[in-house]
Amino acid sequence: MILSALDWSIIVAYFLLSLVIGLAVSRRSGRSADEFFLSGRSMPWWLLGVSMVATTFSSDTPNLVTDMVRQNGVAGNWAWWAFLLTGMLTVFVYARLWRRSSVLTDLEFYELRYSGRAAAFLRGFRAVYLGAFFNVLVLATVSMALTKIAAVILHWPVGWTLLIAGIVTVIYSAIGGFSGVLLTDFFQFILAMAGAVAAAVVILGRPDVGGLSGLMANPVVAAKLNLIPDPGDGQTFLLLLVLPLAVQWWSVWYPGAEPGGGGYIAQRMLAARSEGGAVAATLFFNFAHYALRPWPWILVALASLVVFPDLASLQQAFPHADPGLIRHDFAYPAMLSFMPAGLLGLVTASLLAAYMSTVATHLNWGSSYLVNDLYRRFFRPDAGERRLVLVGRLATVGLMAVTSIVTLLLENALQAFQILLQIGAGTGLLFILRWFWWRVNAASEITAMVTSFLVAVYFQLVHPHTGLPAVGVPVQLVAGVAVTTVAWLAAAWLGPATDPAVLRSFYRKVHPGGPGWRRVLDEARRNGETLAAPGGPGWDVPHGILCMFLGCVTIYCALFATGNWIYGRTVPAVILSAVAVSVATLLALVWRRRPSTLT
Repeated sequence: MILSALDWSIIVAYFLLSLVIGLAVSRRSGRSADEFFLSGRSMPWWLLGVSMVATTFSSDTPNLVTDMVRQNGVAGNWAWWAFLLTGMLTVFVYARLWRRSSVLTDLEFYELRYSGRAAAFLRGFRAVYLGAFFNVLVLATVSMALTKIAAVILHWPVGWTLLIAGIVTVIYSAIGGFSGVLLTDFFQFILAMAGAVAAAVVILGRPDVGGLSGLMANPVVAAKLNLIPDPGDGQTFLLLLVLPLAVQWWSVWYPGAEPGGGGYIAQRMLAARSEGGAVAATLFFNFAHYALRPWPWILVALASLVVFPDLASLQQAFPHADPGLIRHDFAYPAMLSFMPAGLLGLVTASLLAAYMSTVATHLNWGSSYLVNDLYRRFFRPDAGERRLVLVGRLATVGLMAVTSIVTLLLENALQAFQILLQIGAGTGLLFILRWFWWRVNAASEITAMVTSFLVAVYFQLVHPHTGLPAVGVPVQLVAGVAVTTVAWLAAAWLGPATDPAVLRSFYRKVHPGGPGWRRVLDEARRNGETLAAPGGPGWDVPHGILCMFLGCVTIYCALFATGNWIYGRTVPAVILSAVAVSVATLLALVWRRRPSTLT
């Protein structure tokens, strides 16, 4: 595959535009840490929502979807579709709480909600762990995916890919701050979606694919079209649908899908102009993320089954590719090799945009932890705003430099990364309840963090050498959730309670409401203090959960309606479309009648 001059012009133009955007907002972002990391909390909901969508679409995302579809059919996507429940809970319950907290980062929450040295330890430790260690491994994984794509399309060696894409991303991230990230995300999202749609249209037009009708009629593809796993295959049904919907969505922590919100999603909610803006941004994100974006990737993945029915055919088509790289996820960049001049440049630029939007967010998010929750909190609490911005920019550059090194060594760090993906199992319920139950304390979080890590290490490193029967992924997940949950609940009851003054201050600021705070409210009342002011916000969680349910029905129906329209199944498509519109209308009416809340 040889890129034409037009292709290269499109790619170069994309790089230059990203740099121009970063330079254009550099003066504003340099005013203060609040501007550099949250854009002064003045961003419109639509820009924040688009940024959330852009961030969760990286260069490895279409590869992952392709892998799922080729191995388990379209229904294999339930591994991430189930996280819609988490997303809707964040929209209708937690978005407003995060906005009310007014913290700069979600790690600042620890010393807002808990007290003592344990709270400070949590904040500092997770600043290093999430901001540097975990963040770098996520960035390295994303970078590794880009190097595969660049090797197929651009014929760039790994070093050149990391150098060119990394330098451009670092420049606009370090100079433009969060505003630069948001504005480039908007442009990158449009470009990424245009590239994904263009790729799907061109590939469907191939003679061996036969258009949309030919693709749907292909017997190999027809066997992969089910939107729900076959209940007759009990193990697959359990693994792909039951486990994600019953356990995974609320129990597992991972950036972008945190139960109760957090990470870069929380960063964007905190940057909203108001509580309403935070809600609208996360609602748009979930709709676009689940209902709109997957189908171009799914169509390319299905078409790849026709062109490359197995791994052997992929290896034969790309004889010079490293055999270790030839997995099912390789099929997506392989299909892009058929793009014509001009469109190939657009698609390549769109994948670069997907990569850079994710990396830029992680760089800004990670540096916010290192600056606000480590440097300012523990080393220079008196640091001026200009100095904090400077440290933030240096941290951005440093994170990217370390990421490049780790990317080159990632093959040797694969097992460690797999452990990191599992250590959040069982912590999700804690992140949900810590807002609504006063008894959750810093010891609970420390215990959950340590226990989930030890369970993950056991299953990955110890159990295979015990001689005991192998333990499947579902059992590992359920065991990790059970052990971790019991451990942190015990710590909540037996560990030292949070300072009552801190609890009252937290309640006064956030107003979470609910029976879990009754003891705190009663004690404050006996001391002559009223925490819930007359006319203030009532407990709106039951109302939020109802809206969560209606939101999930709306988006799932929209997702499946789109699929059925594509499949040519008109009757179910019409029914699902009608249900989606009807429930969305009902959701709007119910949301307007929510209990009184802060503004």
